[in-house]
Amino acid sequence: MKKIPVTKPYFTEEEIELIKDSLDSGWVAQGPKVAEFEKMIAAHEGIAQGVATTSATTALHLAMVAHGLTTGMDAIVPAFTFVATENAVVTTGATPILVDIYQETFNINIEDLKNIIATKYDKKDGKLINKETGNVLWGIVPVHEFGLCCDIYAVNAIAKEHNLVVIEDAACALGASINGVHQGAFGNSSCVSFHPRKSITTGEGGMILTDDVALAKRMRELRTHGSTVSADARDKGKGFLLPEHNEAGFNYRMTDVQGAMGIAQAKKLDLIVKAKRDGAAIYNKLIAEKLPEFITPVEPEGYFHTYQSYVCMLSLEKLGLDSIKAGGEFRNNLLQKLEDKGIATRQGTHAVHMLGYYKNRFGFVPEDFVNAYACDHLSITLPLYVGLTAEDQEYVIDTIRATIDEM
Repeated sequence: MKKIPVTKPYFTEEEIELIKDSLDSGWVAQGPKVAEFEKMIAAHEGIAQGVATTSATTALHLAMVAHGLTTGMDAIVPAFTFVATENAVVTTGATPILVDIYQETFNINIEDLKNIIATKYDKKDGKLINKETGNVLWGIVPVHEFGLCCDIYAVNAIAKEHNLVVIEDAACALGASINGVHQGAFGNSSCVSFHPRKSITTGEGGMILTDDVALAKRMRELRTHGSTVSADARDKGKGFLLPEHNEAGFNYRMTDVQGAMGIAQAKKLDLIVKAKRDGAAIYNKLIAEKLPEFITPVEPEGYFHTYQSYVCMLSLEKLGLDSIKAGGEFRNNLLQKLEDKGIATRQGTHAVHMLGYYKNRFGFVPEDFVNAYACDHLSITLPLYVGLTAEDQEYVIDTIRATIDEM
């Protein structure tokens, strides 16, 4: 039976050689290779500073702390995203305020964002105060889902009107852009991921991108227990003296072994994104010809989608189903049958308001964020990676067609 994974990292001998260099040097904790990797990613995105971390989750948490998010504050976050976005807010002691998305793009719904601010908050002394809890609205954490930028200009305009912070969760969106402007270059801090499901990987890992040099310096200190001097700087000076610690920080440091892998991967980023975009175009064509039950992902004019994941939606109308719940049951049955046939798929991501912690804490029901609920139940991620051939893709689509016909 033919086996096709949902994704697969793309490695060559260069990763092995650079990792061996790190091992041979004896410097395997955060050091010069991490610094080089930071510069490469920042330069690719057209941004001044990169601050590498252990994951995109810790990148989000670190950026939020550096931007002042804490207990007694709210942060608006999309309801359809990987739970790490909301978890990072909770870790600061703040409260996530969920907002719905657009089904077409999977990204933050601007009308719902405006409505939440208008109905949930009162303005007092230049701040937005939550009518129920008294919390101050700190800012917005929009997500660039699956490699497509959200309408960040609209988000920024709303934030500017109300004096709010914006941090972009760009975990999936390294290389994504609008009219040539890359994620992270829209005037905000952004956080990218190097998890194995992302376009390039360091195993685990993340990075904050910012044009604010002073902010980047503070985040580098915070990621190293609040240390005012980095280990590589100490190595070049009086290394026998421990540095000053003026803040209680964290250990969010990326290792130089990961940095070495990242350097090799960063050189392949454009190649990987091109391969994914080419694969997405093939899927679009095949689905249009053979799978009317599938709704393909969109790429608005001027946007550059990196297709970190190729995520479709099921059409309830074409399937003749009368509810999201029925569609979810059909989707899960279909994905199980595909797995039995050797084709790995996934739901796109989850509706956070339907997960146990958030559902129990806030008393959410599925219909509170109906588009997130629909995407949770009806989204399907198809295999996409470097090395997946056009023949493989046709096999995937033909197998889906045959499986649906059997159901």
